[in-house]
Amino acid sequence: MALKIRLARGGAKKRPFYRIVVADSRSPRDGRFIDRLGSYDPLKAKDAADRVVLDVEKAKAWLARGAQPTDRVLRFLDAAGVLKRPARNNPKKGEPGQKARERAAAAAEAAAAAAGEEASA
Repeated sequence: MALKIRLARGGAKKRPFYRIVVADSRSPRDGRFIDRLGSYDPLKAKDAADRVVLDVEKAKAWLARGAQPTDRVLRFLDAAGVLKRPARNNPKKGEPGQKARERAAAAAEAAAAAAGEEASA
C-alpha cells in the first residue's frame, strides 16, 4: 500500500482549510485517511504561528514507515526541520515567449528607425 502525506481540503466555499493527513494514495483527496498529522490555514498571515500546525513526531514515524509527502507538505516538513527539500531551478521559466520576443524586436526596430530619422534631420 502506497502511503502519502498530503492535504485534505475542508472549509467553506472560498474559505479553504486543510488537514495534513496520511492516506492511501488511491483514496480520494477528501476521503478516507489513516492518521491526522496537523492542519494548514492558508488564510492566516504567513508569519502566524498557527498557520501550519504539525505533529513532528508523528510525521517522522510515518516517514520511517515509507510514507511519501506531496510537494506542499514537503515544504512544511522542510520548514519544521524534518526533511530537506531539494532546491529547484528552472532557468527557462523567466524567458519571454515567442510573441513577446517578436514584439520586443519590432519595438527595437521602430526605435532604431526613429533614431535614424532624428539623426538625418
